Amino acid sequence: MQAWHVHENGEPSEVMRLAEVERPVPGAGQVLLRVRAANVNFPDALMCRGQYQVRPPLPFTPGVEICGETEDGRRVIANPALPYGGFAEYAVADAAAVLPAPDSLDDAEAAALHIGYQTGWFGLHRRARLEAGETLLVHAAAGGVGSAAVQLGKAAGARVIGVVGGAAKAAVARELGCDVVVDRHAEDVVAAVKEATSGRGADVIYDPVGGDAYAQSAKLVAFEGRIVVVGFASGGIPSPALNHALVKNYAILGLHWGLYNTKNPKLVGQCHEQLTELAARGAIKPLVSERVPLDRAAEAVQKVADGRSTGRIAVLTEEPV
Repeated sequence: MQAWHVHENGEPSEVMRLAEVERPVPGAGQVLLRVRAANVNFPDALMCRGQYQVRPPLPFTPGVEICGETEDGRRVIANPALPYGGFAEYAVADAAAVLPAPDSLDDAEAAALHIGYQTGWFGLHRRARLEAGETLLVHAAAGGVGSAAVQLGKAAGARVIGVVGGAAKAAVARELGCDVVVDRHAEDVVAAVKEATSGRGADVIYDPVGGDAYAQSAKLVAFEGRIVVVGFASGGIPSPALNHALVKNYAILGLHWGLYNTKNPKLVGQCHEQLTELAARGAIKPLVSERVPLDRAAEAVQKVADGRSTGRIAVLTEEPV
């Protein structure tokens, strides 16, 4: 089979190499899946660089999220068990964590429903307890993680403010349903959001960016608001001033979605049921901006690494139509 291998750490476009290799053999409790579509995530780029919290042994195949097919023909979504990731014709996954792919979504959309939407659902509902009528601010609202949070926020009845970088991404955020869009390249984010909220700020802030975005969040969170820390795509890990959280009465909530797979896996299944229902009635639909063939996977991962993508890029094992 064909699979992308990383033999050394570095930029994805430089260290990912397409090779002809043997199919992986499932271990105990695992299943072999034929990959139909693999979704590109920022952690794929970080793993190539050797900067992610999970460091699979070299050589490894990146690709942490797929829509695949079981040997008996069932269409499923899964997180492949590294080092046999999803940018390949076949991958392996833990059988207990395999979930049915929603019939309402095609392969690329189904592959993109998992990590970003699970993270969004747990962040907004489990951690922040977002309520209808509240104001939700989403950083990087046109990206893969942010776009999921925008849709989930709208589905929950929130007023959503999306912060993006550039006019093209602002257009995407509007199409996603943001009530207010702030282009950080052209506007002062703090001033624009304060104006949009009559000085009150946002009840919930969803931050997959870190760095300067977190500093803005601390200035914009409302009384009894919640900042959900999802990741650090900017590369900057902030050091929150806890005295500021005290005097302003807000909460800083961390979210590492992967922990639920070991700490409380039943919640992951329950979340998937809710996401499937939301997708079936059209309340959410993963934004797949590009569908590329397997031989362009390294290019796609580099594009995400460079912050040049919107929504999700899906890698298909068969030529996209």
